[in-house]
Amino acid sequence: MPPSPPLLIEIASIGVQAKLVRVGLTDKGWIDAPTDKERNLAAWYDGSSTPGAEGTSVIVGHVDVPTGPAVFYDLATVRKGAVIRVPREDGSTAVFTVYAVQVFGKKDFPAERVYGGTGVPELRIVTVGGSYDKQNGYTGNLVTFARLSAVE
Repeated sequence: MPPSPPLLIEIASIGVQAKLVRVGLTDKGWIDAPTDKERNLAAWYDGSSTPGAEGTSVIVGHVDVPTGPAVFYDLATVRKGAVIRVPREDGSTAVFTVYAVQVFGKKDFPAERVYGGTGVPELRIVTVGGSYDKQNGYTGNLVTFARLSAVE
């Protein structure tokens, strides 16, 4: 698919239909997160490929926010074969099929595996994962791996 910024992310198996905003990198070089003021909001990292274009597209979002569960609260329950739809500005929709969901510790996060290209259009959804404590936050990240399977 030609490049076109995404508008929404839809994961029917967990009831997600959320607006996407753009984010870049923080001053420490990490992918920024969307605001935690809205529970049903995710973000596309605009330094990654647009969903459906060749390369790896990265979408991030919160599991929880100060007011309760957030957009990717149930992401850990997504299974292999689940469908993710990403409507784009050009009117097309990139449709992805999940092939893996994994949790990685923050200290051994495989950045090249998660963010690197595979030669085909792929999608990564990244959120926090693992255990949580007030002092240190979450111990890892949950990553959903999906490959382009259709264009609508």
